[in-house]
Amino acid sequence: MSGPHRLAAVLILGLALLLAAFADPGHGSRDVTDDDRASIAAPVDAEVAVPDAPTLPSSTPRWRSQRVLPERGMLIAYYGTAGSGSLGVLGESSPKKAFRRLQRAAAPFERPGRPVRPVFELIVSVADARPGKDGDFSHDIRKAGVRRYVDAARELGALLVLDIQTGRTDFLKVARRWSWALEQPHVGLAIDPEWRVRRGQRPGQVIGSVRAGEVNRTSAWLSRLVVEHDLPEKLFVVHQFRTSMVRHIGRIKQRDGLQLLQHVDGFGTPGQKLDTYHAVARPDIFAMGFKLFYDEDVHRMGAKAVHRIRPRVRFVSFQ
Repeated sequence: MSGPHRLAAVLILGLALLLAAFADPGHGSRDVTDDDRASIAAPVDAEVAVPDAPTLPSSTPRWRSQRVLPERGMLIAYYGTAGSGSLGVLGESSPKKAFRRLQRAAAPFERPGRPVRPVFELIVSVADARPGKDGDFSHDIRKAGVRRYVDAARELGALLVLDIQTGRTDFLKVARRWSWALEQPHVGLAIDPEWRVRRGQRPGQVIGSVRAGEVNRTSAWLSRLVVEHDLPEKLFVVHQFRTSMVRHIGRIKQRDGLQLLQHVDGFGTPGQKLDTYHAVARPDIFAMGFKLFYDEDVHRMGAKAVHRIRPRVRFVSFQ
């Protein structure tokens, strides 16, 4: 074989070996890529950079991906306790009947692209005029009654907010007693400083108050519950109708997994209610809530009037 023909044969054989080396056994051959060509062209003794193993993205926590406030929408609630209408409309009937009535009350608040979501706000720790066996001027309602609302809210697609009126007891201590319910993904927490009194005081005789530190300890505990159990974001509601009810309010901290909401509870004429709202509202810290009273309000405000309020109201409860 002459020189030129021998050279051609060597080149053909080399190409065949090269293609065989990049064949994918069992799946047929594949085209040689630019990366393959680069590695072939590199000198044998060159240091080849090995890419790091791909890092799988960690799953997004539910509290980041599942927000409790509807996008541009509102939450509409019925407020009260189980088995009694004396503390609010929620307890005047069964949960299912209350839900149907709540749906009718919520309908006027809905706007195109601004959905409403129903909420039961259930008082589970009720302030008392007498000290009781433990001397804290508060009592818990029966677990069976609370469980009924936990189950009903889940079945009906509603949120449930547990409202605690703790008398002389720390909010955190009482909240811990309801951890079995707060571990449910649709259950949030509300604290009511009106009924948080100090030693020597009695609920109903004075307007109670709470320090920001106690609020922060309670929200920190609830935040840990959300994060550790990988729960959706929860509501953490602070009721208020006087500036004195939450001392050092500017020190209240934001928490992972919680939507802080300030609920302004003043009653009276529309003008009186708006005066209270504007005096108390801290939209730099909270999303804003507003209460409508069936009995105590004079010329109760409708959905249009509530939509006009600024700072914007995101949560409305009926009592």
